[in-house]
Amino acid sequence: MVPSDSVLTARDLRKRFGDLTALDGISFELKRGEILGLLGPNGAGKTTTIQLLLGLTSPTAGEIRLFGLDLARHRREILQRVNFSSTYVSLPSNLTVWENLNVFARLYGIRKPRARVEELLELFGIPEVKNRVTGALSSGQQTRIHLVKALINDPEILFLDEPTASLDPDIAAKVREVLHRVQRERGVSMIYTSHNMREVELMCDRVIFISRGRIVTEGTPAEIVERARSQSLEDLFISIARDGELRESP
Repeated sequence: MVPSDSVLTARDLRKRFGDLTALDGISFELKRGEILGLLGPNGAGKTTTIQLLLGLTSPTAGEIRLFGLDLARHRREILQRVNFSSTYVSLPSNLTVWENLNVFARLYGIRKPRARVEELLELFGIPEVKNRVTGALSSGQQTRIHLVKALINDPEILFLDEPTASLDPDIAAKVREVLHRVQRERGVSMIYTSHNMREVELMCDRVIFISRGRIVTEGTPAEIVERARSQSLEDLFISIARDGELRESP
């Protein structure tokens, strides 16, 4: 059972880029220990939402609070308590894995960076890559290095953008097991994006579907599939991607 207290609240978030409205008044919350799926077709507003929640850009209107603090006023304090991983962001390829991770460990003030890095590399099953050049790693190894980086500061909130996109099915299953273990043992809250609907069903306690900058439905995967009288979460995704909205059955 997910506790009821919220660690993140977004209220009426709007973001415009010139004449383009990327987000059109979305509101939601993330509860402590919850994995919340942020779903939608390409261009729906997911990346913009994550950028706003990380303070990488400012909303045109609306409010974001993490741990009860206003993000605009307490960004530095908040970012010490969160972290982010994306398959689509690269670390300096000419540095070794240890050199890259040591930079982040020191940025977060980790007292024993070497021990922390070795612990996390072991957790993700890749202790042997510590002294290898990052650019020489396979895409799957690099994906797990990003997850190590994301856990380096023992965050309370994790933002995970397609965290298993480049992994084979076996390694992806092991990564999901690690993330669930972190959720269970540390009470970490996560915002999780993926185009793999089976993975969403396995990972997420609750999901939000965004289309054209608006939330079109939210609930547990089972609830929204039932409401829409859809065959599966994947069929529902396709329907929203094609129509831009959800036609729920009475």
